[in-house]
Amino acid sequence: MLNRRELLRNGLMLGGTAAFSQLPLRTAFADSATMRLYWWGTPARAERTLGVARLFEAANPDVKINGEVGGNDYWSKLTTMLVGGNAPDIFQLEPGRFADYARRNTTLPLNDFLGKSIRTDKLAPGVLELGTVDGKVAGMPLSLNAFALFYDAKAFKQAGLNPPGAATTWDEFAKLCVDLTKAIDRRNVWAVGNASRYTYAFDAFLNQRGKRLYGEDGKIGFDANDAKDWYGYWESLAKNGGCVSAEVQSMDQIQVDSNPLATGKAAMAIAFSNQLLGYQSAVKNPLGITNLPVSEPSGPSGLFYRPGLHFGIASTCENPGLAARFIDFFVNDMAAGMVLGVERGVPVNTDVKDAVVPLIDDVSKRTVDYISSIAGRVGAYPPPVPVGASEFDTRAFRPLADKVAFGRVTPAEAADQLVAEGGRILKG
Repeated sequence: MLNRRELLRNGLMLGGTAAFSQLPLRTAFADSATMRLYWWGTPARAERTLGVARLFEAANPDVKINGEVGGNDYWSKLTTMLVGGNAPDIFQLEPGRFADYARRNTTLPLNDFLGKSIRTDKLAPGVLELGTVDGKVAGMPLSLNAFALFYDAKAFKQAGLNPPGAATTWDEFAKLCVDLTKAIDRRNVWAVGNASRYTYAFDAFLNQRGKRLYGEDGKIGFDANDAKDWYGYWESLAKNGGCVSAEVQSMDQIQVDSNPLATGKAAMAIAFSNQLLGYQSAVKNPLGITNLPVSEPSGPSGLFYRPGLHFGIASTCENPGLAARFIDFFVNDMAAGMVLGVERGVPVNTDVKDAVVPLIDDVSKRTVDYISSIAGRVGAYPPPVPVGASEFDTRAFRPLADKVAFGRVTPAEAADQLVAEGGRILKG
């Protein structure tokens, strides 16, 4: 696991500077090759990712990298390509689905490349564990991030209200949301989006109760009472006018550009720290960042450091050596790191991080400062998600949250159904 003292000692917690020194570029390949790279994200991410691809091509003139960007249909397209035997050579995965894909043998273990094609000597301690599933490194963590709450600083100032902070409880947050919506006083604009459909927000809520979304046994780590409290909290907030309507909620596809904060329907969003740059690009007013509300001011934060996305090599990749060298370039090359910045999160290579941080813009620095500020409050990284986790999210957790919002089921009914569906989908 990531040890906080080790992280601080090795510089990942972001402080100080390091000399800008170019890590050596790899030699060009003798044979020409084409490789497909697939990811999702904002236009800014696409620009940065393709920028790194062009740098890699310049260092390896006989190599061509074809970048493919997915949108809200990313997962369905990826599944179709995997099933059809037409998988991209390298594809992006997020922590909530990563282990599921690895256990379905869609990604190639990286162990044989580590310390060779993929340099590991400058990776922060514990980083490779964030890409490990069942004893094998199934993908490379690209960065470090954490759950976060973004807020429109100008909206709070105009409302005469203090924004949420590190010790804001869920009850205090609910009152603040209602007060803020009233103060904004604009049709179809609320304080926050309805986060009842976000498994990661529920996970933080559970962590504060000493529980997990998924247990070590691969089954759900909560009971119906936990789910009822979660769904009930957001139902009550919606009824009191503190969060968006069911219609607006249903349009949120768990992407930056569809979140109510980005579409102008809300003044806050529960998201991931590395997404601040994407949200700020979509919002005119300056955004602040803090942690999610807590159950008790002095209690657990529910936070943990998480890999801010992975790159996996497809198990069907015809040139895994080339794919491994691209991943090495992506995380270890200094020039690549300068192009990527902290858009995906804090760099996992400590030399790259030390060189990038002093040069980043103010928005990116807010992300970095936030990651540093929670160093003493994070818990252990949870067990890998089980097979079926993505199905549990998209076919059970999210639809039931929407049914509660539209008044089709009560929070108690949704909770019972969620636990039953969890037992059906997650076999452990």
